[in-house]
Amino acid sequence: MLALKTVKQIHPATCDDIDDLTTGRPLPGPTLNRLGDFLFLNHKGPRTYAPGNNGLPFGPHPHRRFETATFILDGALAHRDSPGHEGVTRAGAVQWMTAGSGLVHAEISPDSFKQHGGPLQSEFRPLRDSAWGWPPLFRLIPGATS
Repeated sequence: MLALKTVKQIHPATCDDIDDLTTGRPLPGPTLNRLGDFLFLNHKGPRTYAPGNNGLPFGPHPHRRFETATFILDGALAHRDSPGHEGVTRAGAVQWMTAGSGLVHAEISPDSFKQHGGPLQSEFRPLRDSAWGWPPLFRLIPGATS
């Protein structure tokens, strides 16, 4: 049986919007620089996109030396990277990316999302550089609703 934990302190999120996507960042913040293996924590959304939207603003960009876990709470997110990994993560699922020795990737809206619009909400959690020297990897972890 798991022991219950006590909340010791609440750390408010700062607003760090990315283009038109509302983004709250509780970590790092004025009262908490790091929490275990998490480098930072972004909560994107909630936001509802209209039909015919341009999608997310996260085109090709490089990463190395860390891993990310992105939890899709609502909507969908497509991933493509330089080693050739790709997949669409939907609500309830997690995309886990190991940047390792380095890659270029894009997190974009699937074509159907841009065409039809809809809600989007996600949690993005980059982890510490435990992946230094590892080959890049992408894993899609299905959820209850994916």
